[in-house]
Amino acid sequence: MTGSRIAAAPISWGVSEVPGWGYQLPPRRVLAEMRELGLAATEAGPDGFLPAAGPALREALEAESLTLVGGFTPLVLHDASRDWRTPLAECIERFKSAGGDSVVLAAATGLDGYDVRPELTTAEWDQLLATADAAVAVCAEAGLAAVLHPHVGTVVEQPAEIQRVLDGCGIPLCLDTGHVACGGGDPVALATRHPERVGHVHMKDVDEEKAALVAGGKLAFSDAVTDGVFRPLGAGDIDIAAVVRALSGAGYQGWYVLEQDIKLAGAPTGDGPKADVAASAAYLRSLL
Repeated sequence: MTGSRIAAAPISWGVSEVPGWGYQLPPRRVLAEMRELGLAATEAGPDGFLPAAGPALREALEAESLTLVGGFTPLVLHDASRDWRTPLAECIERFKSAGGDSVVLAAATGLDGYDVRPELTTAEWDQLLATADAAVAVCAEAGLAAVLHPHVGTVVEQPAEIQRVLDGCGIPLCLDTGHVACGGGDPVALATRHPERVGHVHMKDVDEEKAALVAGGKLAFSDAVTDGVFRPLGAGDIDIAAVVRALSGAGYQGWYVLEQDIKLAGAPTGDGPKADVAASAAYLRSLL
């Protein structure tokens, strides 16, 4: 494992799919700063940020010496009446033609944002687990790897829900250290106990007091991001080194995606988000 497997994500520059999230930096600046930081690849970010057509997406990334990892793809998996196959097929076509290798699924609620989520019935859980396995098969047939991202505000957020996925289907996980913590879980324990189920990694550090407020329902996720719940790697309270040791010791050879969710109130002055990403990249490189 080398630093060449460190990737970026547009959310570290405040670029999000959530309506009204904040000031959105232009793609040219974000991609150029990724290149300047020596990062190898990026996830695609929200729809509309980078070109929708795969060949144009590849061209935009190659202009900055970047490749595509894949991208975050929220789909409603628990509702049998919702068509997940069509949007997934469109996503696969885009990512594959752009050179991507991963589809990072999230079990979306069907609602905007990440501050409210429903509680699933047993039948809906059964549907989610079956659909997750079906999505893995669809992606594999196209030569892409699918993972499920436990994410605050989706229907797979808390430790018991993650365990239900681990026990009930075979989809690998995207281990997002920050979202696991904000969901009330322990990312080090997850990496240590189930490294064989980790197929992709989003690396972020957290302020544990603020993460606990999110987990306890006392602070909305969007407000927590505004308040700085996510920190550069090594500047928060997660033992990031222990996560890397656990995964490396189990032979993990996938991507480590630097992903520190932020909101921007306006156009940043100076280095802006680039400074925190640089700090995270330097810290992660020191561990690999």
